[in-house]
Amino acid sequence: MILGIDLGTTNSVCAAYSEQEVNIIPNSFNEKLTPSCVSFEKDGTIHVGKSARTRAALYPEETVAHFKRYMGTEKVYKIHGKKYSPVELSSLVLQKLVADAEAHTGEKVSEAVISVPAYFNGIQRKATIQAAEMIDLKVEKLINEPTAAAIAYGLQNKPEYTDFMIIDLGGGTFDVSIMEYFDDILEVKASGGDNHLGGEDFLQILVDIYCEKSKIKLNKLNAEDRQAVYARMELFKKEINKQSVIEPFIKKVKSDISITAEIFERACQPLVKKIIKAIELCLKDAQLPPAEIDEVILVGGSSRLSFLRTLVTRIFKKMPRTDIDPDLTIAHGAAIQGALKGKDKDLKDVVLTDVCPYTLGTGVIGNSVYDDSLLYSPIIERNTVVPASRVQSYVTAQDNQTKLKMEIYQGESRLVKNNIKLGEFELAVPKAKAGEESVDLRISYDINGILEVDAVVGSTGETANLLINNSPQELSPEQVAASKKKLSLLKVHPRDNEAVKEVMWRAESIYENSLDQERAELSELIARFQSVIDSQDPKRIVQAVQDMSEALESFDANRWL
Repeated sequence: MILGIDLGTTNSVCAAYSEQEVNIIPNSFNEKLTPSCVSFEKDGTIHVGKSARTRAALYPEETVAHFKRYMGTEKVYKIHGKKYSPVELSSLVLQKLVADAEAHTGEKVSEAVISVPAYFNGIQRKATIQAAEMIDLKVEKLINEPTAAAIAYGLQNKPEYTDFMIIDLGGGTFDVSIMEYFDDILEVKASGGDNHLGGEDFLQILVDIYCEKSKIKLNKLNAEDRQAVYARMELFKKEINKQSVIEPFIKKVKSDISITAEIFERACQPLVKKIIKAIELCLKDAQLPPAEIDEVILVGGSSRLSFLRTLVTRIFKKMPRTDIDPDLTIAHGAAIQGALKGKDKDLKDVVLTDVCPYTLGTGVIGNSVYDDSLLYSPIIERNTVVPASRVQSYVTAQDNQTKLKMEIYQGESRLVKNNIKLGEFELAVPKAKAGEESVDLRISYDINGILEVDAVVGSTGETANLLINNSPQELSPEQVAASKKKLSLLKVHPRDNEAVKEVMWRAESIYENSLDQERAELSELIARFQSVIDSQDPKRIVQAVQDMSEALESFDANRWL
């Protein structure tokens, strides 16, 4: 039996396929959802799941949740003098799911298909595999959550050349993917999302509203009261369309507090805009207008938010599907994929293709006085179908250069400093004039998100190889934060000018949301603009800002939503 596991931010689920159907496996409380929560007693006793979440109300400082958001980082939780990483905590949740599955089925579980957000990068995917390896659980496949949802809904049995959009709003992550079925192939055409957008963010907004209306400061409450506020707001979030009054439940609040669904929805608009942007970008990458999407499927517990369903209906002019319980859809699909891996005779095999969620490339030296940062040279564009392998040639930048340092990045920014560094290596090159020695750099990306980089020096044939299979400890939180920082203040000649900054920020933002020819055109446009800035002529700069702004409007005009 190959177990299908949805390792979620808030809750986790496991399922197995047998006798021509998917069976969601109940935990020791006979419930389908197991909270992704771990609690530690001083004597070393560990609680996982519902018991840990219940214990959090009494011992919040001994309980950890939502650690999936920090997979692939050096985030450390200190409890009773011991340190625990997100990988270790995730392994405890997996251990609980496996134990419940073995108790329920009476079979030994040693293999699993585990779902991950489509937007998880290579480091985060490897961290998920490591969590399974810690309990000797072999990962047969990491399946993207939207792909699992598509399989759960049997989209591979639909008429060919049908386009589907999967919108997955879970506890901590948001994914949106467009898929097409043809010739027994279920192909991901585009995917996007946000690893730090989910139900917990909507919950935080509700908590903030409650604290503001009740005139309390969350950081001034003791740990027990803080936990009580979050727990009560989580329940209220599910009931907000039916009631608007919250009766006192902590000592510092003596009267009823009223929060209407309309107030909550207005406060959530910044998050809704992020959702709209991700949907729009996914449509643009797939080169499909909303009208050409045949079905929209909502997945994840937070997809129950009424204003999200209204938003989706308005954009696509059709009601989204929620036939399968949104909390169970991913595990359902993972279980079917597990059965396919196990060659279950009752299932029609289907080929799954996926895409690279981020652009992968290297850094090249720019030649502008205005901006001396390394420029990003994409090699594999985001939403390229994987497995994929692409090669590009690069040349030396200085006379008599003896070494060529190649750094590999992922991200969408034109500037290397705003993308995430994945690895680096050096190659020896013969001394020659600048531009005479070349290196062919090939990036290969496999179905599990693992990168392999190969480089060959043109004149000598010397090679280098880099397998980017990073462990979570290889990137510190500071490095990740620094890599993700977008659009730092730009140095402008002859003095800092807000108009120049604004138009450059807009250009960088449009560049990140573009591909192929549009990126090339934008690069040329930005280079011409920078050359005028370098001239330090105030009159030319004023005209260049106006021309650049008008040019950027033509790129913005290509948006659908």
